[in-house]
Amino acid sequence: MKIKNSSLAILLASSTVLAPAVSQAAATITIGEDKYVSVGFGMRGSFSTVEDGANDGGSSKDFSLDSSRLYVSGSLNKYIKGMFNTEKSGGNDTFQVIDAAGIFQVTDDVQIWAGRFLSPSSRANMAGPYYTSGDGYWQNIAARYGWNGGTIGRDDGIAVVGTALDQRLNYSFGAFEADKIFFFSGVNDVTSNPNQGDDLMYAGRLQYSFWDTEPGYYGTGNYLGAKDIFTIGIAARHKGDGSASLTEVGDYSQWLVDLLIEKKLAAGAVSFEAAYYDYDTDDVFTSEQGEAYALGAGYIFNEKVGWGQFMPFVHYQNFDADNNVETERTDIGVNYIIDGYNAQLSAVLRNLEVTGADDTDSFVVSMQLQF
Repeated sequence: MKIKNSSLAILLASSTVLAPAVSQAAATITIGEDKYVSVGFGMRGSFSTVEDGANDGGSSKDFSLDSSRLYVSGSLNKYIKGMFNTEKSGGNDTFQVIDAAGIFQVTDDVQIWAGRFLSPSSRANMAGPYYTSGDGYWQNIAARYGWNGGTIGRDDGIAVVGTALDQRLNYSFGAFEADKIFFFSGVNDVTSNPNQGDDLMYAGRLQYSFWDTEPGYYGTGNYLGAKDIFTIGIAARHKGDGSASLTEVGDYSQWLVDLLIEKKLAAGAVSFEAAYYDYDTDDVFTSEQGEAYALGAGYIFNEKVGWGQFMPFVHYQNFDADNNVETERTDIGVNYIIDGYNAQLSAVLRNLEVTGADDTDSFVVSMQLQF
């Protein structure tokens, strides 16, 4: 999950991390040649009604501030840049530092990132809740590290980020602390098992674009009709002794492959996305070990209706854990795109099925704004 708004000046300053044209928010104060500070903010809020969600067995009805973010970025010169971003998410009213990174331009095509930031991972995690085809981080069941691991998907570490082959090939590799792999999962993850080592987590991602290029590290989940995209990505992460309970210690690893296809047509643009994930905890946490996949499709109409464009979509995701619990969710909804990812409304019908539990239906209306 990611920040991109106020980091726009940083991203535009380097060909290796160009931001999509669908985001233009944030204000930049120029201090001198290649020196500036950029500031912005974003928020996501929703109203949801969940079947059988109330204490009396009726439907719950809740307003929620799902996310609010402050974005700060800056540049010392054309070689040294940085970003500092905070987040208030879910029921936690305390702001967290999610991005605090220095970005060093080694060559036109190679950078070194150091500090706290998104480690190389899935497209869903790199896009996060603000730059996706749905209402927020819709792959939170299949793409588990984005909501469950790190500090909202971030880790402290260092990575090499670059492009090659006329920016068709994107690569990123790094080493990270990764001491919060199962932060929100509810499993008995500990850091005091005497048999647990203190290894780093190593992570990497490769992606190749066959049609229009995607020269970005913090990427996007959908270009909203701005590009023709056919991109395949693979990623993996591994941490020795990364799975530890009070009685067991094992390695943690995951690998994935994802695909994004978008094609501009006469009346709009069609999109298709897919991802497959494999998680391994050395049998320490079988509830977090298994296979997952996600499928999505959408269509954005060129013609505006009132302020914006309609984009109907359908999403499906499944996580088949090794503890014999299968979780699957289907979302059917529509986005109303007013100003790219800076102003959107969404309405979603959602069905959740978990082995051994009753199905849950919900309806969610959400709003996203970025400045």
